[in-house]
Amino acid sequence: MSGMPRGNRVLAAPLAAAALLLSSCATIDDQPAAADWSAAPSLTPQEPPAPDDPRGLGPGGGGDTAPSTSVPPPDGCKDFHPAVLGTCLDSLVAVAALPGDGAAPAAFVGERATGRVLLVRKGAEPAVYATIPVDSTGDGGLTGLALSPNYAEDQLVYAYITTPTDNRVVRIAPGDTPKPVLAGIPRGATGNRGALAADHRGALLVATGTAGDPAAANDPGSLSGKVLRINGDGLPAADNADPASRVLATGLVSPAGLCASLDGRQTWVTDRTPAADVIYRVEAGKPLAVPAWKWPDRPGAAGCVATGQALWISMSTAGHLQNIPQAEDGSFSGTPSISMDDPEEGFGRIDGMDILSPQLAVGGTVNKTPGATPASSDDRALLIVVEPNQGGGGVD
Repeated sequence: MSGMPRGNRVLAAPLAAAALLLSSCATIDDQPAAADWSAAPSLTPQEPPAPDDPRGLGPGGGGDTAPSTSVPPPDGCKDFHPAVLGTCLDSLVAVAALPGDGAAPAAFVGERATGRVLLVRKGAEPAVYATIPVDSTGDGGLTGLALSPNYAEDQLVYAYITTPTDNRVVRIAPGDTPKPVLAGIPRGATGNRGALAADHRGALLVATGTAGDPAAANDPGSLSGKVLRINGDGLPAADNADPASRVLATGLVSPAGLCASLDGRQTWVTDRTPAADVIYRVEAGKPLAVPAWKWPDRPGAAGCVATGQALWISMSTAGHLQNIPQAEDGSFSGTPSISMDDPEEGFGRIDGMDILSPQLAVGGTVNKTPGATPASSDDRALLIVVEPNQGGGGVD
């Protein structure tokens, strides 16, 4: 399937309800140099905006709703929009939402170039959780975050980073230095961006680029251009089809987003190929050869969220979101609808995304990148409603 069919403006659908709901395992010797750390503050419940909050955008679901003019524009780092969780950050391509019901939304977000990992939550200033030394040249840096499958017990956060010598997955514990768990992923002048996600079945997913070597994507001896499935120690997940292999699927070029549905039945990865931006449904042992959808105009397909009813994709160049309705078997039952595309109503370029609950996701903007127009409060972490798709999310 191809093209980018354009639906009517549906900004109210994803954001109105937000206003209402508010190569080998490395050793310790291989770890990056120690950085400054601060413990994460405890998460305390925050009062969500009331349903009649005048700052909101109206009820979710579309129809004739429009943003309220009572929401003032940002004033420096102060942002009055009730969907905003954190402000004055930098290029948020990595997001890991803390699970919850939306009453106290929070997430870890990662700045690609600085290597900072911050905790953002409604009603509080962003708090630095960790700073990881990274090399952001060649589209690398800190490009992926994911919570441990056992986060409630171990409090571990995982990051995909680029160093001067390789790309790697590191493990971050509160108050500790980062520990590499999977090092030696090739790096190059380009093609270093990768992604992380929890598969919601007890393992971690890793998407790797080709580091400028297209042949590596189908080379079984290389970790480049792959979707990997690992445990918390970087070893192959125990129930992989091949227990000795981390490789779940082959054939990526420059992945920018990776996501699994909360029930673990669907896994998706976005990729930026020379011919088009694409999204693949990942199936164990099968090469990523035929996209589930492609965008020849290359709008910058980035983060994704899979709800089971719709697949949401952020377009970090075009500056909007797209959602594609799904049938029960996961196949697409319609064409993409576009939302958050109005410069006066949207948040500009959104890149990283992660699902928080069946109705909510957290996204990060990249409005400080060349060609974008940042607000004074950019870059921002924000709450997005990804409730079950209804005819493309509502139209006006």
